[in-house]
Amino acid sequence: MRVALFVPCYIDQLYPRVAMATLDLLEQLGVEVEFPEAQTCCGQPMLNSGCDTDALPLAKRFVEIFSGYDAVVCPSGSCISMVKNHYEHLLHDNKKYDTIRTQVYELCEFLVDVLKVETLPVKFPYKVGLHSSCHGLRELRLASDSELNAPEFNKPKQLLALLDGVEFAELKRKDECCGFGGTFAVSEEAVSCTMGRDRIADHLQAGTQVLTAGDMSCLMHLAGLIKRDKQPIRVMHIAEILAGYEVPQ
Repeated sequence: MRVALFVPCYIDQLYPRVAMATLDLLEQLGVEVEFPEAQTCCGQPMLNSGCDTDALPLAKRFVEIFSGYDAVVCPSGSCISMVKNHYEHLLHDNKKYDTIRTQVYELCEFLVDVLKVETLPVKFPYKVGLHSSCHGLRELRLASDSELNAPEFNKPKQLLALLDGVEFAELKRKDECCGFGGTFAVSEEAVSCTMGRDRIADHLQAGTQVLTAGDMSCLMHLAGLIKRDKQPIRVMHIAEILAGYEVPQ
């Protein structure tokens, strides 16, 4: 497959190791990966703030840059949900968008649904606490959520379960929001931090050694609180774990 790697702004600027892990993982699985250097922000911060006219040029640019690939893969549920679910009212008359919205995938979604990965030669002898980000959970349906009476599934957990030695932390509230919410963390700082500390407390009681998720934005928020409160939890994006990267000390 000819796949384009879409790297979110905050990963590009703050967590480049996650982008490299995504590339390494895909190449380990035999995927031909290209990185279109003209890519920019998907426009999510603007749209979330109600600035539709500011997001529109970025949406059009995204479609032009990423058209023509077999798939577009991104290590972020929120950015993929932006393209798949929230570009529609901006680009409702764009035929290229009608095609590309069916070809964009969050990383775990791509590994499970497209590549159908069943083995990963990685040892990870740690107790992992899996955070389900809101966009991935409720907009991309990467896992089942507790408010629905439906069969349980979890694509990120399905992949982590392939690793040798992994153990899962049993959370009391496994699909609760971490409180980040992009601009919400700025406008409602106290509420955001309280929600984040609630999630960390759940991981602490469950014995989490490594906290992971598919969205570095959520992990950035939680990692900041963990560091400030000097809690004994390491934080890694799921791409870093699946690619066999070492746990940061």
